[in-house]
Amino acid sequence: MKLDAGRIAAFLRNPGPARVVLLYGEDEGTVRHRADALTTTVVGARDDPFRVAWLSREDHTRLAEEASAIAMLGGRRVVRVREAGDALSESVARAAAGGGDSLIILEAGALPGRSKLRATITALPTGVAIACYPEEMDAVRAVIRAEMSAGGIDLDPEGLEWLLQHLGNDRAATRGEIDKLVLYAGAERRLDLAAVRTCVGDLAAVSFDDALFAATAGDVALADISLERTLAEGMAAVAIARGILAHLGKLHIVRGHMAAGLSAGEAVRALRPPVFFKRVTAITQAAGWWTTARLVAALREATRVEMLCKQTGAPDTLLVRRLLLGLARQGQSFRTRA
Repeated sequence: MKLDAGRIAAFLRNPGPARVVLLYGEDEGTVRHRADALTTTVVGARDDPFRVAWLSREDHTRLAEEASAIAMLGGRRVVRVREAGDALSESVARAAAGGGDSLIILEAGALPGRSKLRATITALPTGVAIACYPEEMDAVRAVIRAEMSAGGIDLDPEGLEWLLQHLGNDRAATRGEIDKLVLYAGAERRLDLAAVRTCVGDLAAVSFDDALFAATAGDVALADISLERTLAEGMAAVAIARGILAHLGKLHIVRGHMAAGLSAGEAVRALRPPVFFKRVTAITQAAGWWTTARLVAALREATRVEMLCKQTGAPDTLLVRRLLLGLARQGQSFRTRA
């Protein structure tokens, strides 16, 4: 059986007679989180050596043995199988049909629709398959609000929106950063934007965002200062080149929406994921003077630099510095003429 999204939470609290659960998908954090939740439901403590067996790829041959084993002190056992793949299909089917009542939890990465393992699990009367995909922004927002509420913490709207832009989609990483915030809030139990930016995430990424938006807005001085901070905080030059490409790509999408009849503001609001609200004015203004032709030329140059940065011995830091500051000077010129 493949479990739909609306039934997952209830199943994690009560897996019932399920014998084999396949957790698969691109979001490794969600796979781990759900496997941990199931283990806790069945055993109570994930590190119980008598009731939890962990099988890595090298240990897959022990699956049938572990699945039929009886807990020394009683109770149902859990067999956690890491790096599961199609090669395990027959072994899983035999283990599910064998003796014992251990819950077998298979943790896998992305599996295609024609996956033999997926087909095997869904065909088993006691098999359950659960897809684990990156969380959508609304789901991440709900997780943040729930965790803050549980901790009695007042997170202001600006801080929440910044978090949504910088946490990413991996559930484990998201929860780790939320746990940091709960501790950081301390006795005051309140978090504003400044506190969130101080506590969470990669400061290099924050400085880099400043550099990107400053460059396309034509603020040469701010772009220069922010880029130096980014480099000092350890961001690789090739990552900077790729970030510039992504930023220019967003502007190109905005110009495409504008060509279809939207205003600059409407085009920016149509971007997904949405632009952090404090950046909206800067990107909206930039969209007014970065024409499609100018963006195409900039994208070509950024692509060239990104390729050069991947070559051994290339002066990558110098290349990205010239690229970003060149864009900033262009932005300054375009803004003056607008």
